Formats: sequence, C-alpha cells, structure tokens
Amino acid sequence: MESVLKRRIEKLRRKLNKFGGERGLKDPEVIRMSQQLDHLLNQYYEVNRYQQLSFW
Repeated sequence: MESVLKRRIEKLRRKLNKFGGERGLKDPEVIRMSQQLDHLLNQYYEVNRYQQLSFW
C-alpha cells in the first residue's frame, strides 16, 4: 500500500506543479488538487506511523 500511495502522491504533485504554474495558485482546480494531495500525504504518514508502531 505504501508504494501505491507514493506513486499517487508523486503523480499528483507533478500535476499540481504544472497546473499551479499555468493557472495560478488560487485557481479552484489547483486548490482541489492541493487538497487531494494533502489527503494522500496524511494517508501516507498514517501508514508509516502504523508500520513504525508495529515494529516495536
């Protein structure tokens, strides 16, 4: 699951950088993508946190 999240994060990050540069950071679509990226990053950190806790 972690590698799937990483790929989705990187893909969305590249797309967000492109759109942000073209449309500006206040564009509604750019804001929506940014929120999606935040959500994916939160999921990624939760997965990693759980894995670290499971290690102990």
